[in-house]
Amino acid sequence: MIYLDNAATTQLDPRVLESMMPYLTTQYGNAGTLYRFGRAANEAIQEARARVARFIGADPDSIIFTSGGSEANNLVFHGVRDYLKRIGRTHILVSTVEHDSVLRAAECLMKDGFDVEYIPVLGNGTVPSAAVERALRADTGLVSVMYVNNETGVENPVGDIGSICLKHGVLFHADCVQAAGCHPIDTTSIGCDFLSISAHKIHGPKGTGALYAKDSSILSPLICGGHDQEFGLRGGTENVAGIVGFGRACEIASAQQNEDRTTVSMLKQRFVTELQSHLGGDTIHINGTSLLAPGKTVNLRIDGVDNETLILMLDNADVCIAAGSACQSHESKPSHVLTAMGLTTEEARSSIRVSFSRMNTVDEVMDAAHTLASFADVLRSHRTEE
Repeated sequence: MIYLDNAATTQLDPRVLESMMPYLTTQYGNAGTLYRFGRAANEAIQEARARVARFIGADPDSIIFTSGGSEANNLVFHGVRDYLKRIGRTHILVSTVEHDSVLRAAECLMKDGFDVEYIPVLGNGTVPSAAVERALRADTGLVSVMYVNNETGVENPVGDIGSICLKHGVLFHADCVQAAGCHPIDTTSIGCDFLSISAHKIHGPKGTGALYAKDSSILSPLICGGHDQEFGLRGGTENVAGIVGFGRACEIASAQQNEDRTTVSMLKQRFVTELQSHLGGDTIHINGTSLLAPGKTVNLRIDGVDNETLILMLDNADVCIAAGSACQSHESKPSHVLTAMGLTTEEARSSIRVSFSRMNTVDEVMDAAHTLASFADVLRSHRTEE
């Protein structure tokens, strides 16, 4: 199998699995207990918290472990609800291309009287910082803009947006789930109040994520109970093995970020260049970011090709790619990200997402490009005959 859907999830790094195994087998103590067996589990969690904090340039006490990026995003919106209502700042800004978990969490606040406004993007998918500043009002309480888009790989100017929010006294949340591993993440440089990351996007385990909260005192918990668990903001027995794996994944990603960034960018460029040589440059269009931009993800539109049919053909050939976000892969409607960028419904349904990782090889990428090109030729010729 050739796996090129690393924006959906990544293969678990063997070094991460090795770090988790004791806590899945012999070291199974509950981190909330007082005896030595439980204290050892708690110490492992605190070490992992420090590793995650170092990965994003934060203080360990600002890291709240969650079940993943979606829960971290929801903790921001539902967590600040009472605080923002109390201070009378119930206007919220989110971009039109945010992850579904952000869009739905913001939408839920409308039921509580919040006014949610959507920031449009440019044709290349970028959220312009100037548009954010123009949309700010006296009652704006929260802005949420992702660092790197999960469907296109487009990078947003989160540092500029953070500075604008700071200047106007507005809370800023940056979803950094897709940025982790290939883009430098530093809470101070971004200037965010909240930041979301997830383990399984950086070769860590599924079911573990984290929220950075600059001031957690303004948050209300999503899951109540367990006063001593995650600073009282995330009740429930801690997933010790997952958290330990997350910390190890962050440590590895920190050590080889520059190498990984170079590797995935090279693989991405080789893949697209090979496709263009087979299908012709005028047949393939890149949605959003430049091919030379850093990052693991590229979103391609192939004229005359239905993306779902192509994905199923590739699946039969043991090649995995996607049409868009894994959270919406079974929906028939076109991607909200691509339509927000101005693509037509037909163009969106001719688009695919291909994403790479350090565990891919050049041979895999070239084989996948050849296979995809041959299937695209079949689909295009069939359409011409019709």
